[in-house]
Amino acid sequence: MKLNRDWSLHEECGVFGIYGSEHAAEMTYYGLHSMQHRGQEGCGIVTVDDNAGLCCLKGEGLVHEVFDEAKIARLKGSMAIGHVRYSTTGADVLANVQPFLFRHGTGDFALAHNGNLVNYIELRTMLENSGSLFQTSSDSEVLAHLIKKTPAGKSRPRIYNLIDALKQIEGAFAFLVMTANRIYACRDSNGLRPLSIGRLDNGGWVVASETCAFDVTGATFVRDVEPGEIVTIDRHGLRSSFFDTEFRHAMCAMEYVYFSRPDSDLEGCNVHSYRKESGRILFKEAPADADIVVGVPDSSLSAAMGYAEAGGLPYEMGLIKSKYVGRTFIAPSQALRDKGVRMKLSAVKSVVRGKRVVLIDDSIVRGTTSMRIVRMLREAGASEVHVRIASAPLRNPCFYGVDIKSKDELISAHKSVEEVCKAIEADSLAFLSEKGMMAAGRRSDLCLACFNGKYPTSLPASLKKRNNKKG
Repeated sequence: MKLNRDWSLHEECGVFGIYGSEHAAEMTYYGLHSMQHRGQEGCGIVTVDDNAGLCCLKGEGLVHEVFDEAKIARLKGSMAIGHVRYSTTGADVLANVQPFLFRHGTGDFALAHNGNLVNYIELRTMLENSGSLFQTSSDSEVLAHLIKKTPAGKSRPRIYNLIDALKQIEGAFAFLVMTANRIYACRDSNGLRPLSIGRLDNGGWVVASETCAFDVTGATFVRDVEPGEIVTIDRHGLRSSFFDTEFRHAMCAMEYVYFSRPDSDLEGCNVHSYRKESGRILFKEAPADADIVVGVPDSSLSAAMGYAEAGGLPYEMGLIKSKYVGRTFIAPSQALRDKGVRMKLSAVKSVVRGKRVVLIDDSIVRGTTSMRIVRMLREAGASEVHVRIASAPLRNPCFYGVDIKSKDELISAHKSVEEVCKAIEADSLAFLSEKGMMAAGRRSDLCLACFNGKYPTSLPASLKKRNNKKG
């Protein structure tokens, strides 16, 4: 069975593309491996072979489980796109693992998507009514049908089909579309999902959801794909087009708070630096009379360092995360399932015993995990546990690729801070303010919809109804 979803929030996936490398498949493997945290359910790679055309290999599981040396050797060519997947739209089945490969009389192409399309149901219904046959339940497949539904004259460049298709979709997306000759990198007009471009020493190009993928492939960061932009990569180099001239830099705040790797840079801001600064601001907003600061591994450690530094408190490793808890486990009884947190985390008794502990975490979802960690620290001998959260209270579902389906999943949507504090059995509780979240990255704009309900795109009636649902 899958681990209880309260373990953590989940983001949909990560994409990687490379042009101009004789080891394209191998480089894509390493790029996907570096972004494994963005999706563990499945992965795939599509390459372009001069003789065989577009070739695809994919499977369910982690990157190193799906691919080995023999499989990588089968993927020939100097151009590739890849994908790691966590499903938020579409079932967790092999058919939904990306990249998708489409065979068409006007030219084959492959597609990989990070994000979520809010008008997917409406578009799919329209397309099916006009004769389209869908092979998956993924929202990402909609773009492929829209590209081919767009009328194209003989002299019309393919990019205009792509522009017309992108204008019809709403939501969060970083798309990679690969044909026999080029890669198109596309980003939504709100810039909700990250997408960056790097350059290889041999003159080739790399595109990835996170810049951490550049380090492992030896690429040098060039720039981000801009909101509303389509970057074309082919033998002519890089060319830029825009499908939308009205755009924002409203990056999903959770990319900084939780999802992205600490060594990644998102729109000029390092993720570790953002989290550390959020911890410093959190101390200024909500100091605690305590002896030590402890972060919940792994994404909260940077914020814990910042909080400790600002408060002049010792930063201690009071919780240890097991490296050997897989993404799934077989639990033969409810009693063992209830021990799930202890399989993943353990308290260091000699560190926390007799101490007033400030526990730093990135977010609270249902609250059950927070409660178990607080209990764990008390059982290890902590005299007090003061919880500080390096983001605002989560009160609304996300429709852009973060795995929050409804308010029913969010304890802060129904309880005050004081009530949440009581529910998780902490001595005190405080959250970082929305203003503090902005200040941590010196940002003037972020998507904070899951915190304040201000969605950057229009929502179909079905999603509005879900958002207004009372728990």
